Amino acid sequence: MVVSIQKQEELKKRMASLGIKETDLIEKFILGSGSGGQKINKTSSCVYLKHIPTGIEVKCQKDRSREMNRFFARRELCDIFENRILKIKTEKEQRIEKIRRQKRRRSKKAKEKMLENKKIHSEKKSLRRSISD
Repeated sequence: MVVSIQKQEELKKRMASLGIKETDLIEKFILGSGSGGQKINKTSSCVYLKHIPTGIEVKCQKDRSREMNRFFARRELCDIFENRILKIKTEKEQRIEKIRRQKRRRSKKAKEKMLENKKIHSEKKSLRRSISD
């Protein structure tokens, strides 16, 4: 599966808006690693990109196709570039941060407030009980 021309154009526009030039990139194709058997050990489908001015390095091996990995590596480079340079958080980082906030322990004051609300709620419910003779 090859990347559509429309997606390639969008990526080029994004790279241009971030100031990333193709001449500033070092691109290497290296042997992949991980699961996949003998085929992965024989083909150089893993893409390594380095942006010379900033020193940002990206290694991508999401797909079996070299062209797809080139596209994914450039897209990942743009994400990292936005994150580091422009301080824009990616969706993935926002999701991770949200989960971290949810798992964080409550402060003492917040816990007391929560328990107080529970106590008030239980008192309301106790008043709803029917009166038995």
